[in-house]
Amino acid sequence: MAFELRKYLSEEKGFNLMLGFIIRPPHQLLSLLSCPGLRIPRFSVLCAPLRLRTMAVSSSSWELPLVAVCQVTSTPDKEQNFKTCAELIREAARLGACLAFLPEAFDFIARDPEETQRLSEPLGSVVATYRKTHLCDVEIPGQGPMRESNSTIPGPSLESPISTPAGKIGLAICYDMRFPELSLALVQAGAEILTYPSAFGSVTGPAHWEVLLRARAIETQCYVVAAAQCGRHHEKRASYGHSMVVDPWGTVVARCSEGPGLCLARIDLNYLQQLRKQLPVFQHRRPDLYGNLGHPLS
Repeated sequence: MAFELRKYLSEEKGFNLMLGFIIRPPHQLLSLLSCPGLRIPRFSVLCAPLRLRTMAVSSSSWELPLVAVCQVTSTPDKEQNFKTCAELIREAARLGACLAFLPEAFDFIARDPEETQRLSEPLGSVVATYRKTHLCDVEIPGQGPMRESNSTIPGPSLESPISTPAGKIGLAICYDMRFPELSLALVQAGAEILTYPSAFGSVTGPAHWEVLLRARAIETQCYVVAAAQCGRHHEKRASYGHSMVVDPWGTVVARCSEGPGLCLARIDLNYLQQLRKQLPVFQHRRPDLYGNLGHPLS
């Protein structure tokens, strides 16, 4: 059975709920941003289990799009999973986020392929689909074997970046972050934000999670948004957590603490464009020597 990263569009209390992220209608976003209670600086690290502290901010930073990254511990209990996600999404909307990112398998994490098939169901109208192209078939000592190919069909293609209120988002999933060719193809197709909804293990997480996310941000000069699973899902599986947002310079600008919760970050596309102008690495590439790593999407 194929695993799909989809964006599902459905109305719930006035905003659009999407796998990967939510988008608020512009008029509702403006009404939220006019609320006086929240002040979040562009490069603050903000974490909370559902409530974030108030901080001072400049007017220029206040005008930047705000994104929320949700961290959850999904289990085979779909009802409880949806309840947790709904609480985080409503909190993100209340705080003024225009996008709220959810991790891989936010709806459930099953014990085996049979349970996965039984629990699977459509979540809404599909507006974009990305099927995971790199499958995690590994055996890491201390983490337990992972063989996604037993229940997953790899995707045949990449999805062109999706326009959102925060910028153009390139879609990828978890293990995909180990393959820079994919991120290079997405940025050449116009991506300004790369997203990696994930469920990293307890051994690879501490060793590689932040390093890989920062590397993808630096080499593509994109924002990287990584919503992650955390904690123990059932007796057979646990995830590392540490959801984060990395800016195009490679700085972690928001990070979740332990356990379910969310963190917020501002997306500054002017900063992104300025950095690409000052450090024009894509103009300096030498395909005559090593070929086109990451061909532009058609």
